[in-house]
Amino acid sequence: MTNPHSITQSRSDQELVIAALSSPNPQQRLQAALSVGTTAEDRHLGALIQRCRTEPDFFVRDMLTWAITRMPAEATVPLLIAELSSKVPQAQSQALHTLSKIGDPRGWEAMDPGTIGDGLIAHADTEVARSAWRAAVALVPGDEREKLASSLVTQLGRGDVETQKSLSRAIVSLGEDLVSVLDGRLQAEEETVQTHAMATRDMFTDPDAGFAHALSEAKRVVALGSEASA
Repeated sequence: MTNPHSITQSRSDQELVIAALSSPNPQQRLQAALSVGTTAEDRHLGALIQRCRTEPDFFVRDMLTWAITRMPAEATVPLLIAELSSKVPQAQSQALHTLSKIGDPRGWEAMDPGTIGDGLIAHADTEVARSAWRAAVALVPGDEREKLASSLVTQLGRGDVETQKSLSRAIVSLGEDLVSVLDGRLQAEEETVQTHAMATRDMFTDPDAGFAHALSEAKRVVALGSEASA
């Protein structure tokens, strides 16, 4: 027979963890996440994932991720995959980030563009999309790299310089043997797509040059080409 006192104590413990993770003081939230991760009791997993949806502080979110990765993948991965369908963008981006840290193959299966389409890769929320790019290149099996690269290049030209740099890094990290996936974008009508493709190709050949330099050079080349054809 279940001990009613144990149930009450367990509920009380859960309430204390939830309260600590919701403290108005970020240092207290950080300490709470550290404590939960240190004990690694998966009964607190739901509270951690729930807090990931709303936590505003980067360092606390990082600690929440660490705490989740300390728990058994059999418990964490299904819950994180469920978060990918959330209506809350932060829940999706945090789940993607955490799945990439865990490295379980089920993470790739849940976000594989060949299976679910480009819903995460091309997500309207930039932070979700960037998290998807990083998670995808971390989780993709070797024989799926080209398929992923073909999906990633559909996002060329998107966003500001930092967003474009994130995408270029993701594409380049898949391996220099995939540089040809950029070929179809080098003659794109949109100059932003064309310059981004050129800059990414240059990063394949000279990764130490930096994205800002590669993008600036690509813009110069495109501008000269436009002048010559005018």
